[in-house]
Amino acid sequence: MIKLSSYINFNNNATEAMTFYHQVLGGELSLMKVKDSPMKDMFPAEQQDIILHADLTGDDFTIQGTDMPDSDVQAFVGAVSISLTLASVAEVHDKFEKLREGGKAKHEVMSFFAGTMGNVTDKYGVRWNIFTPEK
Repeated sequence: MIKLSSYINFNNNATEAMTFYHQVLGGELSLMKVKDSPMKDMFPAEQQDIILHADLTGDDFTIQGTDMPDSDVQAFVGAVSISLTLASVAEVHDKFEKLREGGKAKHEVMSFFAGTMGNVTDKYGVRWNIFTPEK
């Protein structure tokens, strides 16, 4: 069995973003600050309150993240989208509207040959493909 997870580098707003995703998707959220980790002595004082590791896990998904700086991230922002497959058109509309709050729709929710879908970039710059096979 393979379980694929996403890992997002945030810009010092991992707590806010992951709490938002928790409200939208449900699941169990854990947030670990640098100062609460076994690695705390490896980091300077100004990094002690940032999120070292965040984990949001539901029955069928895991989203992880961090506020830790990564010099490569800026070059790849927007290079990956998260696809969310749901059971119904109603769920697609619900999640689409919640994720669009403060963000921007790329494609409004629409029916097409394979089902119903919409594409949105949320307020944190993360792109979402929201889909159901239901028409």
